[in-house]
Amino acid sequence: MENKYLSFAKEIAIQAGKIMKKYDSEDNGASYKTDLTIVTKADKEINDYLVKRVKEEFPKHCVDGEEGGYGKSKYVWVCDPVDGTAMYARHIPTSVFSLALVVDGQPQVGVVYDVWKDSLYSAVKGDGAYRNGQKISVSDIDFGDKRGVGNYDMWPNAPYNIYEAVEELNKSIYLVSIGSVIRACMAVAGGDFSFAIFPGTTHKNCDIAAAKVIVEETGGRVTDFNGEEQRYDCDINGAIISNKVVNKKLLETIKNYAKKRD
Repeated sequence: MENKYLSFAKEIAIQAGKIMKKYDSEDNGASYKTDLTIVTKADKEINDYLVKRVKEEFPKHCVDGEEGGYGKSKYVWVCDPVDGTAMYARHIPTSVFSLALVVDGQPQVGVVYDVWKDSLYSAVKGDGAYRNGQKISVSDIDFGDKRGVGNYDMWPNAPYNIYEAVEELNKSIYLVSIGSVIRACMAVAGGDFSFAIFPGTTHKNCDIAAAKVIVEETGGRVTDFNGEEQRYDCDINGAIISNKVVNKKLLETIKNYAKKRD
């Protein structure tokens, strides 16, 4: 029998996908928040739906969603309703839904749904990771391999300036920025990318919580910018998501070249 929390997370993911598709064909109501990031009707409706369903099914749990939450508990449903909202608002199909059950700070269940490719990624800690029911694993593609691809995210007020790190890494691997760190993490989990770099901190646990359990269940590594473990029920210190082959050099490069902004 499937884990009850995983079944619940998958149910929420499928409904989230329906909402994303609905507003992709209608007015998505895109607007800018105070930090100049975009929010759409889909973000809000999915977040509200999750809160409603958690209250119904797991009233002793709490929700930490990118667009709002409630309660306090060691069981936290951490959600990014639409990761890649800037792409979604412009009808560029790289956005995904992400949800994790975090217990005592550590993700135990994770789902990511790419509605545009109908790809549902899922994992329960200790039980492997899957895409549409098929087991997946990270690659062993290293720096210098012509097949290698890495993803990075940068924005004007990101807490870390990773420009010099990106320049250094680009000497030995092809780098892209697809507009959704969670979708990039799933590319790592499925073996298409070797790594993803994410310089976010404040409330950015919502971006990485599900990826943490999914990627690590495929044999990869997910740490903060110092290569350390971190909690996912609070702010994070950036994230390095990778296969094990590139991990050491990637962390060394980040430590040597990434700079924390004042």
